[in-house]
Amino acid sequence: MSPDQSVFCPGPLSRRSFLEAGYLALGGLGLSDLLRRRALADSIRSATNSNDDTAVIFIWLLGGPSHMETYDMKPNAPSDYRGQLNPIATNAPGIEICELLPLHARVADKFSIIRSISHEDSQHARGSVRFLSGRKTQSVNPISEFPTVGPIVSKMREHRNVGVPNYVASSARAYGGGSAYLGESSMPFVVGGNPGAPGYSVPNLSLSNGLKNRLDDRVELLKAFDKMRKDIDLNGSMESMDDINQQALGLLTSEKARLAFDLTQESDATRDRYGRHKWGQRALLARRLVEAGSSFVTMYMNNPDVPGTQKNRIHSNWDIHAINGDLYYDLGVRMPPFDRAVSALIEDIYARGLNKKVLLVVSGEFGRTPRITVQPGTKSKVMQPGRDHWPGAMSVLVSGGGAPMGQVIGSTTAKGEYAKDNKLDPNDLLATVYRFMGIDQNHEFLDRSGRPMPILPHGAPIRELI
Repeated sequence: MSPDQSVFCPGPLSRRSFLEAGYLALGGLGLSDLLRRRALADSIRSATNSNDDTAVIFIWLLGGPSHMETYDMKPNAPSDYRGQLNPIATNAPGIEICELLPLHARVADKFSIIRSISHEDSQHARGSVRFLSGRKTQSVNPISEFPTVGPIVSKMREHRNVGVPNYVASSARAYGGGSAYLGESSMPFVVGGNPGAPGYSVPNLSLSNGLKNRLDDRVELLKAFDKMRKDIDLNGSMESMDDINQQALGLLTSEKARLAFDLTQESDATRDRYGRHKWGQRALLARRLVEAGSSFVTMYMNNPDVPGTQKNRIHSNWDIHAINGDLYYDLGVRMPPFDRAVSALIEDIYARGLNKKVLLVVSGEFGRTPRITVQPGTKSKVMQPGRDHWPGAMSVLVSGGGAPMGQVIGSTTAKGEYAKDNKLDPNDLLATVYRFMGIDQNHEFLDRSGRPMPILPHGAPIRELI
């Protein structure tokens, strides 16, 4: 369901017929249904502490970036493992990262690298479900059968009404993501494309004159429902039923939301520092949204869309098999805008005093095979290097969250094959996120069969990030 659909009924319904339909719907709800809704809302509030102004920015690198070419270089490994790139020192003692990330190197004291997370699934959809929900699946359906972290936060924070969307993403759902039994109301407010492009506007916040008239009509309609609710339910048990409608209506009439999405409010220097490209402007928008009050923002950095590149040598996301692209040509195109966007976001989180309120997580669903493969490219038709799927080792960058920074957490084996010291699970990262947000990871929702399902089946917050 789009945000528009949550406000406007489809088709040419009169107010009278819409109200009649509302009365009929209410007539089909028993007292036990209403009380269950109220109990669910109360239980969610009790499972979330009062400090609900924290926020998470998830930079999602669909396809799985190579840990060996980003945050876990292995310069002493054999050449077919270490690859063509070299590590560089950073401003954090003892931390080295890829030479294609020089701007990262300047802010390494403001992030930590987790090198020892691993799991067991190398298929994109299953790996994403595993990483984002904390549960294993046998399905290859790109829509998760379990609620993933963004929708869970959305559901747990649905009581918040701060004038901006609670959960925002640059795509409707991650590959392997979704809200499952939490319902479509927990899905994100979607902001696709390049939010920094000239003339860009957020469709769901832009109303035509005709829609404005219909919105005025809906305001009157909501007033009518308010009166009806008071007449029917003196105990107030229906109050949670129209939260979604009220919040959607609030967004459409919110000056705060309009300004939060308006990147022209930023100086040219700031926009240049993030990079005048899709990734940079998405990162800047993420910062503006959490600063305005959004709880969870997911921004995808897939295709860098760099002009003048050889399209037959790059891939649309981070899934850089040899058949998909030339690993090192692709990274030469991909890494500069990634480096600029992420480093500027980290700088801003700290410069603007957001580092205790905002936690940044940068990751994909898994890493890449430590050993390089060389095959003919499907598009290039020439032999080229690549790396395949590898869940046995991966690197995750985190910043902010009031946690100690400038550290490396865990390690991998000499060839980057497996987690070695301080072995961690994606659930441990998710447990860290939930703890930071004040969300009880043991809180239960009922799945479609009525079984109680905890947010996480297992996992403990990473002690180095507490």
